[in-house]
Order: sequence, then C-alpha cells, then structure tokens
Amino acid sequence: MSNPRALILMDEGINCNLETAHAFEMAGAETAQVHISELDSGQVRLSEFDILGLSGGFSHGDAIRSGAILGAKLRERYAEDLNAFVALGKPVVGICNGFQVLVEAGVLPTGNIDPSSKKQLSLIHNQSAKFECRWPQVEVGKSACKYITVEYEGTTQSLPVANGEGRLVAPGLIIPDSQVVLKYVGPDGGAASYPDDPNGSLGGITAICDPSGVVLGMMPHPERAIITEQHEGWRRGNGQNPFGAVIFRGIVDHARSI
Repeated sequence: MSNPRALILMDEGINCNLETAHAFEMAGAETAQVHISELDSGQVRLSEFDILGLSGGFSHGDAIRSGAILGAKLRERYAEDLNAFVALGKPVVGICNGFQVLVEAGVLPTGNIDPSSKKQLSLIHNQSAKFECRWPQVEVGKSACKYITVEYEGTTQSLPVANGEGRLVAPGLIIPDSQVVLKYVGPDGGAASYPDDPNGSLGGITAICDPSGVVLGMMPHPERAIITEQHEGWRRGNGQNPFGAVIFRGIVDHARSI
C-alpha cells in the first residue's frame, strides 16, 4: 500500500481537523474529512479506510464532559465497526479531545468496546483548574505502541498541549508500563510537578495505547509539532527533529505495512 487512507472524523465543535489531516498528508497518507452523519447514513464506511483520526477541539461544546457525547455515539453505534478495525491492526489515533472521546467510548484502555462494561478511565479538569497551553517535556515510554520506534524509547521530547481537562484518572486501575506511551517529566528528567505536569495526571501520564499498540490516545498535539518552525524555541535551535512528525510517520508507516 503506497498511500494509506485516513478518515478524519468530524462532528460539532471539532476544530483541529484540518491541521491533523495536513500532518497525515505530510507523512504520506491520503485523508478525507468525514462527518459522523455520513457514517450514520451509510454514505461512508469506516472499513473503507486504513487509519481513523480523531482530532482536537470541543466536540459538542464539551457538554456533560469532554468527549462524552461523541464518545457515546461511537460506543452505541459503532462498537462492532471499531472493534473490527482495531482487530485488523489498523491505527486509531485520538488527539486531545479525540483522546477524551476514545476514553468515553471505551476504546481505551482495552482496545475493544464492550457495551456492557463500565468506563475505566476519565480525563477530568486540570488540577490547576485552568486551561493550560505550553510546551512541556515528555518521556517516551517503552510501550507496545506501534508508531514510535525503539530508538526513541527513553528519550525526552517536547510537544505542545492545550487543554482544560487533561488530567488522567483511573480509580482502581493500574495502567501497565506497556501501555504508557508518554509521561510528563521535569527539567532534570525526573517526576514532573506543576507546571511541568500541566494537568496533574496519574503518574504524569499524558498518552496511552491499548495492549495491541494500535490505539493511541494522547493529550499533546503532535500536529502542532511537525515542522521545526512550530517549536517555541526554534530560533534557539530547538525542534530540529519535530517529534510530532515522527509520530505521524510512524502511524502511516504502520498502516502501509498491514
């Protein structure tokens, strides 16, 4: 497969779809902006695509909770389709609000929607009770994620965040290291406290995958870190190997390999 096809899911309030599509296209994918109503009508089918991308924004105005309404739509209408998509090893990627949607739908942390099971994770208001927008440092874990090569494991990277509800909590659940893709770290590489951890997440976790490594949910915005000039410190020589571009290339390369 030379050019995997990525479905960028649209619904009310999503606003990072064009940037996300551009990042996928720079990585070698073809993209289509698909409103969920087109899936509902059968005009478009998820199975026609190789990648599912859920971008950032404020789906349905974050009414009830961030991602709750769109997540419920996916859980109630597309559990079978999404489960089949993941079972084939096709990438499912949720960024910021998209991560919140995957959690609300129940795709994460297991990679399989079970309509009879309860939600295991939540992304709630930041401990600061403020919208946080900055470039924190993240450590790349030795996880099952299919999109980040071994050479990056254990490295510290910089990715931008912009969210008000990015605090990951999982009452009664231990997230295994194999599913922790990124976590915030302090300037010395140790555990991060505010503002280096802008959310107050459990263990500083800011990106996780399912056990198979094909479902990725992350609060940082990799689509805002695909060229050097996007980095806040690019004039000082930072951002020479934009980590967002690394992630998107990894996703597209994996889709191409299936």
